[in-house]
Amino acid sequence: MSEKIIPVTRPSFGSLEESAVMDTLRSGWVAQGPRVAQFEAKFAEYVGATEAVAVSSCTTALHLGLLAAGVGRGDEVICPSLSFIATANAIAYLGAIPVFVDVDERTHNMDPSLIEDAITPRTRAILAVHQIGLPAEMDSLNGIARRRNLTVVEDAACSIGSVYRGHRIGHPHSMLACFSFHPRKILTTGEGGMITTADAELAGRLRRLRQHAMSVSDVVRHSAAKVTAESYDEVGYNYRMTDLQAAVGIAQLQRLEGMIERRRELARRYSEALADLPEVAIPAEPEGCRHNYQSYMIRINGARAAERDTVMQALLDRGISTRRGIMAIHREIPYRSEKWERALPVTDRVSESGLILPLYHEMTFEDQDHVIGSLRELLRTVAV
Repeated sequence: MSEKIIPVTRPSFGSLEESAVMDTLRSGWVAQGPRVAQFEAKFAEYVGATEAVAVSSCTTALHLGLLAAGVGRGDEVICPSLSFIATANAIAYLGAIPVFVDVDERTHNMDPSLIEDAITPRTRAILAVHQIGLPAEMDSLNGIARRRNLTVVEDAACSIGSVYRGHRIGHPHSMLACFSFHPRKILTTGEGGMITTADAELAGRLRRLRQHAMSVSDVVRHSAAKVTAESYDEVGYNYRMTDLQAAVGIAQLQRLEGMIERRRELARRYSEALADLPEVAIPAEPEGCRHNYQSYMIRINGARAAERDTVMQALLDRGISTRRGIMAIHREIPYRSEKWERALPVTDRVSESGLILPLYHEMTFEDQDHVIGSLRELLRTVAV
């Protein structure tokens, strides 16, 4: 194996983030506090939302979002199986049932034409996933939801900075959208998440729920001129973000557009270099969408798909890290069922053939050319 490893991704931090953390440490307030509120305001402004609510992860964002949407025990939520398992887990946390719908072969997002047949009297919501940064077809999903009196919640874990029909994801395309700040995401706070919405009353409830449903926040209590006692009017959760994380997020938000443009530049280079390979399907970017390329996933076509893992190992031997494509949740033990065995053919194909290539802000053209050259050579030489 090569001594130098080109990673699949790498978070981008610099002096701006370092200064933000040090300033926060010196402030004496490191738990959820004023910097969290500042991060929320700046994030809401960036995406074009009225409100943003910071939480501890996108999974906790999804949990609270679905709870706020009224999803409960025995309800059904329509979602893709082609997603990280957290999409289904957040539904299961509420005692509800994920109902998987197949995806579009080109975009890898949930196919709106299949949703109507999946709706039953128990269906409460549609959980739309913007897959690895490519916006889902929200107009169609919202149209179905209006006709069938359903709520749409967006799993926007990967899609910070992505654009759908002139508006960034997080702009009110639905009741609420949930983002991730995990280190694999473009904007990272180490761990963390955000919920955006146009509903101020809903945002207020979400802020209470993330802190054990406490009626008065720590900031208000600590700054009050009189003794202030809180109450707890429903069961809440400890889903808080810290001011240390928020300080990093504020710094990252200032650099975000530059990071996205660099990723898009690298993605264009990949697509131009690989477009002539019949064995490879490159990512789509439908008209009206801006892909942020949180990940760059190709597919190995046809019979060659069976060689994906062999190709991945050969790339690793050359110092190039890759990852399998998007997982298929219905193949994991908690969600396996005979119902799904032959019901999601496109999901199965995409999951079996997807290959995520290295892409990160500081990636050099030289390293990218090594990835491209190695992949082209291996696809010519690996036996079918």
